[in-house]
Amino acid sequence: MIFFVLLLTCIIFVHIMRDVYSKYLKTSLILSLCLFFCIACKKTTQNETEEEVDSEWIDNQGHLYEYGICVDSLDINNNVIKNGDSPSAIFTRLGFTAKMTDSLCKASYDVLDPKRLRSGMTYATISKQDSTATIQYIVFAKSMTDFSIIDITEDSIRTYEYSKEIRLERRYMEGVITSSLWNIIKANGADPLLALKISDILAWQVDFFDVKEGDSFRVIYDAAFIDDTTELNISSVEGLAFIHQGKEFTAIPFIQDSIREYFDAEGNSLRKAFLKAPLDFFRITSRFTNARFHPILKRYRAHHGVDYAAPVGTPVKTIGDGTVIAKGYDSKGGGNYIKIKHNSVYTTTYMHLKGFGKGIQNGAHVKQGTVIGYVGSTGLSTGPHLDFRVHKNGQPINPLKMESPPSDPVRPELRDSFHIVRNFVLAEMDSLHTTHKCTTENIEPKPTEYREIE
Repeated sequence: MIFFVLLLTCIIFVHIMRDVYSKYLKTSLILSLCLFFCIACKKTTQNETEEEVDSEWIDNQGHLYEYGICVDSLDINNNVIKNGDSPSAIFTRLGFTAKMTDSLCKASYDVLDPKRLRSGMTYATISKQDSTATIQYIVFAKSMTDFSIIDITEDSIRTYEYSKEIRLERRYMEGVITSSLWNIIKANGADPLLALKISDILAWQVDFFDVKEGDSFRVIYDAAFIDDTTELNISSVEGLAFIHQGKEFTAIPFIQDSIREYFDAEGNSLRKAFLKAPLDFFRITSRFTNARFHPILKRYRAHHGVDYAAPVGTPVKTIGDGTVIAKGYDSKGGGNYIKIKHNSVYTTTYMHLKGFGKGIQNGAHVKQGTVIGYVGSTGLSTGPHLDFRVHKNGQPINPLKMESPPSDPVRPELRDSFHIVRNFVLAEMDSLHTTHKCTTENIEPKPTEYREIE
């Protein structure tokens, strides 16, 4: 598969250069590239063979590893953090003296933040396999991949962080929607968060609250794994084609200015300057109007925003890049609020928040999609919702009718490179689609299927 990919790239490159270089140069180029790719394939095959043995668990001498520690002659005991536990309470419960507990707390402070310990988090002790069962290591799990390790095998205490190796697995899926994109992906055993990835990429092209029965999609994506079998998440979408109401939308990943973005087949950015909405899931309960009957004040007054009902704690995202110019509590009814200036023309305001996102303060620079706060019901509010407002040149406008300019397309000097990437992605999707069709001709088809790419 890898050799085929490299050879296809070579052919495409030579095809592009045919009108620029002479026949002699082109022949030399073919021979050079083929030699390079053959060497690369040989090296890749060797690496893949070596990686079949997971060095995290068993090395080539047969030693067993856990958290990067050789545990051949050690016992591992797993524990769960209880409500109200602190590092000192945990160390004391493990049998350490008061003096040793104090030393452990001081030594581990940089890798083990007491404020971040939560009930239900796990930790493990790694001990000697003898009558003393002396603890050699204490491992605190910060996530499924990241760990804080306290090493007490020597006279001095050593602390460090350890991360499990993440392995990416290329996959392909295609299907026809019968209810919703989320349901069709979940029903067939794939991570339903793939639906969120797809909807994020095509947020400005497709209204995913209005997908129709019969809409279809094809997608190539990378799934992230640890320990060979534990799937973490959807790492990235590597190619996408979505047919909505008879119109096809294509997404090609391409790096420009060190930023990975998605473009259509012509090289136009799929990302707009602003998101369509500051929430992923919501229900509109009140629209932009000059005369709305206020449910608390019991009188009519202008409502120059849109109310999005959502559960308390739902993340609120900034719709575009900008700078926080106001953060605080609006005593006139807005409750906790944030105001962001995006450029010389647009500002946005987010009100009735339960709280603010990490690092959000006056003067902070934020990127599109950054979580700036959480849905709440502060101020004059009858229930949890977000009051979202947009001002253009100082005047309030209807957020639902705002037209957002697109981000920059692929630059002219990068067009040739983009075309190579685009042609390869489209050819790969077509090839996988054909393979999928051929393998299911004599089998009763399912609404959607995915398979790993060898």
